[in-house]
Amino acid sequence: MYKNLHAAQTPPGADNSSAGSLRINVISSLGQIPIQDATVSISYSGNPDTVIEELSTDSSGLTETVELPAPPLEYSLEPESEVQPYAEYNITVTAPGYEPVLVSGSELLANETSFQPIRMNPLEVTEEEEKLVLIPDHTLWGEYPPKIPEAEIKPIAESGEIVLSRVVVPEYVIVHDGVPSDRSAANYWVKYTDYIKNVASSEIYATWPEASIYANILAIMSFTLNRVYTEWYRNQGYDFTITNSTAYDQKWIYGRNIYENISRLVDNIFNNYLSRPGVRQPIFTSYCDGQRVTCNGLSQWGSKYLGDEGYSAIEIIRYYYGNDMYINSADSISGIPSSWPGYNLNIGASGDKVRQLQQQLNRIAQNYPAIPTIVADGIYGPRTVQAVRTFQQIFGLPATGVTDFATWYAISRIYVGVSRIAEPG
Repeated sequence: MYKNLHAAQTPPGADNSSAGSLRINVISSLGQIPIQDATVSISYSGNPDTVIEELSTDSSGLTETVELPAPPLEYSLEPESEVQPYAEYNITVTAPGYEPVLVSGSELLANETSFQPIRMNPLEVTEEEEKLVLIPDHTLWGEYPPKIPEAEIKPIAESGEIVLSRVVVPEYVIVHDGVPSDRSAANYWVKYTDYIKNVASSEIYATWPEASIYANILAIMSFTLNRVYTEWYRNQGYDFTITNSTAYDQKWIYGRNIYENISRLVDNIFNNYLSRPGVRQPIFTSYCDGQRVTCNGLSQWGSKYLGDEGYSAIEIIRYYYGNDMYINSADSISGIPSSWPGYNLNIGASGDKVRQLQQQLNRIAQNYPAIPTIVADGIYGPRTVQAVRTFQQIFGLPATGVTDFATWYAISRIYVGVSRIAEPG
């Protein structure tokens, strides 16, 4: 269900003819436990005391999707815009037994759906009165330091440094919330796919052509997996995988919103990275905005214009990195009970993979009761279709009822999450 809130106070740059959509997802910080009946208040960041709307969460920890004013689409399609291309909203969440949460600056783009995750601390494990999540300016709008140039292929010494023998998609990356030398900055354990979605939502606009978004996500993933594969920071004596400093790595923002189209694309390609012939490691794919900062790599705004001209994602990649760059796939995905069978599961499918899927859905349904429980008989029947479709609706996937690559791994990740008492970070 959607609510249209165009009549609400309009943020600067927005008008009543343009809007974005927002959905809030509220879970406990102690695990994949949705919080029902949380009260969610939304206000414009420039006028935080005036509540636009109050919502409540359902048994899956979700609010309904609401439409809110946003600046016109064209502002996010040109780098010279003098108007901030996204609206900023404050989101306050309260629930009995939990510490209140305030998210300040959740970003909303015209014509796009934003997912705002909220993690609430139970009162028995915290002494804070309110948890504040502050979302800073988007990297294409705010002022951030340019990346320090690095070689795209890292030398691998034979002197005993720990380096992976193959490319592995990690279950988590440990993100350092500052420059590498800042020992006071916090480290966050972040699920790999959540990390990529967050960075992509922080580095580019979700309003761009899909091929442009795809190309940027490939660069972001290859950049990340190069850090993972080479154990770049651990070999320097640090205890993290990557930083959120744009000077050294790429922008990750604790608690920020992500966009539906970026989320779906990442779910479909999360095991991809960029390769060159004869090179085992994922390529360290430098990139920059291409306007305020130039670099020897992908131009973000340039990739947007190439997408406008009909270039495919791989054509955009090769435009910037050369014709010998190709898309590779990691064979190993950490933290997953079993790999995707290699084909979609649908009505009529049967066997051990279907039975495993049913068992995982039944465990997830203990936390998410909207998902119907099913007999784990190994037969993909109508009730399994309904359980899969409900899962997809809850977790922002196309609600087809078919278990494709993205759905299989999403179910696996949530299953692992609900099976643990608490996740790291």
